[in-house]
Amino acid sequence: MPSRRELANAIRALSMDAVQKAKSGHPGAPMGMADIAEVLWNDFMRHNPANPKWADRDRFVLSNGHGSMLIYSLLHLTGYGIDIEDLKSFRQLHSKTPGHPEYGYAPGVETTTGPLGQGISNGVGMALAEKVLAGQFNKPGHEIVDHHTYVFLGDGCLMEGISHEACSLAGALGLGKLIALYDDNNISIDGEVRGHGDTPAWFLDDTPKRFEAYGWHVIPKVNGHDPEAVKAAIEKARAVTDKPSLICCQTIIGYGAPNKQGKEECHGAPLGDDEIALTREAIGWNHQPFHVPDEIYAGWDAKEAGARAESDWNERFDAYAAEYPAEAAELKRRMAGELPQNWAEQADAFIASVVEKGETIASRKASQNALNGFGPLLPEFLGGSADLAGSNLTIWKGCKGVGKNNASGNYVYYGVREFGMSAIMNGVALHGGFVPYGATFLMFSEYARNALRMAALMRIPSIFVYTHDSIGLGEDGPTHQPVEQIPTLRMIPNMHVWRPCDAVESAVSWKAAIERKDGPTCMIFSRQNLAHMDRTAAQVDAISRGGYVLRDCAGTPDAIIIATGSEVELAVKAAEAMSGKAIRVVSMPSTDVFDAQDQDYRESVLPRAVTARVAVEAAVTDGWWKYVGSSGAVVGINRFGESAPAGTLFKEFGFTVENVVDAVNGVL
Repeated sequence: MPSRRELANAIRALSMDAVQKAKSGHPGAPMGMADIAEVLWNDFMRHNPANPKWADRDRFVLSNGHGSMLIYSLLHLTGYGIDIEDLKSFRQLHSKTPGHPEYGYAPGVETTTGPLGQGISNGVGMALAEKVLAGQFNKPGHEIVDHHTYVFLGDGCLMEGISHEACSLAGALGLGKLIALYDDNNISIDGEVRGHGDTPAWFLDDTPKRFEAYGWHVIPKVNGHDPEAVKAAIEKARAVTDKPSLICCQTIIGYGAPNKQGKEECHGAPLGDDEIALTREAIGWNHQPFHVPDEIYAGWDAKEAGARAESDWNERFDAYAAEYPAEAAELKRRMAGELPQNWAEQADAFIASVVEKGETIASRKASQNALNGFGPLLPEFLGGSADLAGSNLTIWKGCKGVGKNNASGNYVYYGVREFGMSAIMNGVALHGGFVPYGATFLMFSEYARNALRMAALMRIPSIFVYTHDSIGLGEDGPTHQPVEQIPTLRMIPNMHVWRPCDAVESAVSWKAAIERKDGPTCMIFSRQNLAHMDRTAAQVDAISRGGYVLRDCAGTPDAIIIATGSEVELAVKAAEAMSGKAIRVVSMPSTDVFDAQDQDYRESVLPRAVTARVAVEAAVTDGWWKYVGSSGAVVGINRFGESAPAGTLFKEFGFTVENVVDAVNGVL
């Protein structure tokens, strides 16, 4: 039977060989964390390589994602669908082993990591999902939701501000099944983080005290190359169930490389053929590149143990289902990501009621009304706000707060943590069982931007709610008035952005976001009241296509006005003021969704023959030129706002009937 060190050396060898073959990559972290990984995966991780999506598996997140060969080696050795040829294709086009772990490429990769700090934040979200799901479904004697989330992270993750946001909240929520293992190796790209010689220090945090202050259980100064010490630390962490745990593992980066271990030289570059030869000798790995002996594979193989673990859980779940059949069916539905059987019918009935009421209200209020309409249909809702619940209006009548001692709720008070909230939501979405939404002012989507990008990159259904959508915010001034945010959000690939013009469009946009399974959605709502627009049943149906004819004219239009959100009413009034002209008004609450429609539909809304077009939106104008063309015009705002009442600002910046009419006349 191979020793623990021999098993860990398989990770070291595969990692240095793959990086060398690719001529790029990061061998240092995998080699330094190999001993920790061996203990965790062979002694504690409960997973099944034959079923990477088993609902009650432990989750593993490599937050320091540059060390991707660590997880690829683990998945290969333990029996997942990653063969030796996949490792040889490390960092190559369309391989299962890209430079950083990417969700959806390799079985067993739970999230995309690379932007440091987001992996640990995703891990917080996964642990939160586990805690809430357990609170909602577990019964006395039936702990059918019972798994851990393990996160590897490094100095870089801890330097990023998002780690403070997410880990602070994890402590407040008492996420006892979250265990983070910190690779404390004193090295980042620029050298020794605590300084050396003439190089000053840049990371002197007392990390154990920092995490203790967050309310974490901390195990400091663990020898990361002593398997028994690592094992004892993980056992201690698992025994503490009322708070998350941080295990500080002191390691040597690039462990085993005689001339480069402990140095930044091995952080982000291949070791080189000569150093690899010396490393093989130093660690006693007398095998050719990418060759792993059968006895090493046998020591790592997790397929049999994984099958037993899942089989045991299936038996326990069957016993649960026999006693609680409704709850068991509901849990299966939610983990499968399926909406309730009666969803479509009831959702459409709610939208019909909104049409009938015809309310003139702020779209943020219409959003809350939609949550009250859809919320009772969706026990999988897990909402929240970054300390703006009273402004974002994200709390609906059925909300119950999630806390350390009340895990069965459905609403998270995220605090002023826009970035952390968004990354945590992504972790919740990745875990499964929930439809997560979280809110802040649109302006502060900037703080969260990289988490939004990661949601789009992973194609996961997080719902980001943004209110106070324009200069209509008013007196708070340009620091709080979004101008460029809507256009730039639309530029994120695979992101759907909705900016509804009234309560009906708000309800439809919520339905679309809830039903979307292949990517995230940004919901953009107003502070100020928006007038109800009369529509036919066909027009209501067309809202979900992203853009549609709201007000038409007889025959071929002389001009088309395109608008979103609060500016749709302005467009309609401008069309009415031009009674001598044939003016079509197009409401386009989602440009992304409209662009995805077939050519015939887009032509029916925006016929190419009509070149006189004006777009109206209280935002930067750049994105609208693709719709209006070189002969069209855009009424927008290409500067920052001012502090004044909303009505005053709209006049100041040209959002008036008169100015829109002038713009239309200018293109005729």
